[in-house]
Amino acid sequence: MSNKLDTPLLDTIATPEDLRKLPASQMRQVADELRTDLIDAVSRTGGHLGAGLGVVELTVALHYVFNTPDDRIIWDVGHQAYPHKILTGRRERMRTVRMEDGLSGFAKRAESEYDAFGAGHSSTSISAGLGMAVARDLSGAKRNVVAVIGDGAMSAGMAYEAMNNAGALDARLIVILNDNDMSIAPPTGAMSAYLAQLVSGKTYRGLRDQAKRVTKHLPDFVREGARRTEELTRGLFTGGTMFEELGFFYVGPIDGHDLDHLLPVLKNVRDAKNGPILVHVVTKKGKGYGPAESSADKYHGVSKFDVITGTQAKAKANAPSYTAVFAEALIQEAEADEKIVAVNAAMPNGTGLDLFGEAFPKRSFDVGIAEQHAVTFCAGLAAEGYKPFCAIYSTFLQRAYDQIVHDVAIQHLPVRFAIDRAGFVGADGPTHAGSFDTGFLAPLPGMVVMAAADEAELKHMVRTAADYDEGPISFRYPRGNGVGVDMPARGQRLEIGKGRVVKEGTKVAILSFGTRLADALGAAEELETFGLSTTVADARFAKPLDTDLIARLARDHEVLVTVEEGASGGFASQVLQFLAASGLLDQGLKVRPLVMPDIFMDHAAPEVMNKRAGIDKAGIVDAVFKAIGKDAKRVMQA
Repeated sequence: MSNKLDTPLLDTIATPEDLRKLPASQMRQVADELRTDLIDAVSRTGGHLGAGLGVVELTVALHYVFNTPDDRIIWDVGHQAYPHKILTGRRERMRTVRMEDGLSGFAKRAESEYDAFGAGHSSTSISAGLGMAVARDLSGAKRNVVAVIGDGAMSAGMAYEAMNNAGALDARLIVILNDNDMSIAPPTGAMSAYLAQLVSGKTYRGLRDQAKRVTKHLPDFVREGARRTEELTRGLFTGGTMFEELGFFYVGPIDGHDLDHLLPVLKNVRDAKNGPILVHVVTKKGKGYGPAESSADKYHGVSKFDVITGTQAKAKANAPSYTAVFAEALIQEAEADEKIVAVNAAMPNGTGLDLFGEAFPKRSFDVGIAEQHAVTFCAGLAAEGYKPFCAIYSTFLQRAYDQIVHDVAIQHLPVRFAIDRAGFVGADGPTHAGSFDTGFLAPLPGMVVMAAADEAELKHMVRTAADYDEGPISFRYPRGNGVGVDMPARGQRLEIGKGRVVKEGTKVAILSFGTRLADALGAAEELETFGLSTTVADARFAKPLDTDLIARLARDHEVLVTVEEGASGGFASQVLQFLAASGLLDQGLKVRPLVMPDIFMDHAAPEVMNKRAGIDKAGIVDAVFKAIGKDAKRVMQA
């Protein structure tokens, strides 16, 4: 029998050092076994599959050629880091990825010395890599620094800012452009692979450097002409003129699944002594797994699935997802108002705007991974009388804060911010948690800040935002399904700055902002069993506050508990400032704000995260009893 059948090589690889002991001829077998292991692992846990399948060969080649962890490999975003985790001592724990107390779905410095830089948001790898390269040079070290970035992430301005800086510094940095979607270059073949190997080698680079030394003594116009001729000639064969203009030596495109091409090219760029180099690698997302290759999203993010059929497990749901409710409500409003347009930043499916795009293709815009541009683009639309809905996850909206302040808020432009994934997001962990949007939006003059308590309220808020033209307005809603309330045929306009009382009581008041309302009602029922008459109110607005409602709750109750799925500095801070300024705290009112704890909480099921944060039903009950001087657990047991 062949060695391939006899020896499962992956079983012999605990770290990349073990990988590097094998002959290059066995890297194909390692890659095949790695791909099979990856598919099996993700089928059991769910997670990001397509991106990892696309970089199996690249991952093997990088760890084979470079001396990791001393050489630094930075994985942009982290969706593509699963094969890297398997090869770097975490294979046995891969069946825990994205699970409570398990591996992170992203690169994480605290998890492994092989994770050189943490990843969550895209387009950061070149900047981080340049920082590491400069630090290496300052300290006199000799290590290589490699940033692996996808073509989608290259749509962000930050990547080009970093490349421009790297070119200006002439830093010894290697960037791997993993091109799997945008077809930046024509299809690769034997000739392009040969040229890539040729121009990345010592002979070509040596001749190039020698020519530069000669032309240095020639007049400026001759020297510039020679430079342009060399770059144009090479560009005709290999592409990459744009990257050359930024100061990078361009190599590629090469087939990212052909190890016979990858290994020699990576060895050449590893041994290059000067300047930044960009290696353009063309891969296929979902490579090697038929269901992923044929899927529209290439199995970017999957639930548990059957490896044979590719069928994914579907979560049971008795209510629509908040994302779907938003999309359907926006389509409904757009049918009534031709000025409504929708903008997303490379997340049409995640935000539900793929549905809007099908209904209104000329009024839907995906700007790529460019949240800053998305916000100012919306500002321009609003300045011309259109009604832009800017649908961006809470965590990604953080990237565009300056544009929200200067381009939208200061100019009082009516941009509508639809903030998905507000609050804890379960398996995606701290990098994707929607923790801070209320805190950073509420201080802005003229900004209206809303949060939906359930799917019906979300529909009302879409209608409210569509009809609001006085300035910027936002509404937040969580990941996952609603609570199963009756849905209106169409959303109703809410009075700006007015909340609602859901349940009347006399002793305790619970004021909820957002989807903690269901837990607040559950807590009220439990408190009633102990003789504590409880009012429950849905604030709806963090700005402008319903000061009449808050004042009434403060005057008529002994305890006021605020609860929100957001960090400190958000809704509770607005309420406390009002209570303090109005003197309502002087009457002995006991106020207990419940917010996310002051930590970046690791991934777990959302209900577990809410429990840990103390913002679930039990946490609310506990806060009330502590406020009145009794321990909730003791009272309940009694």
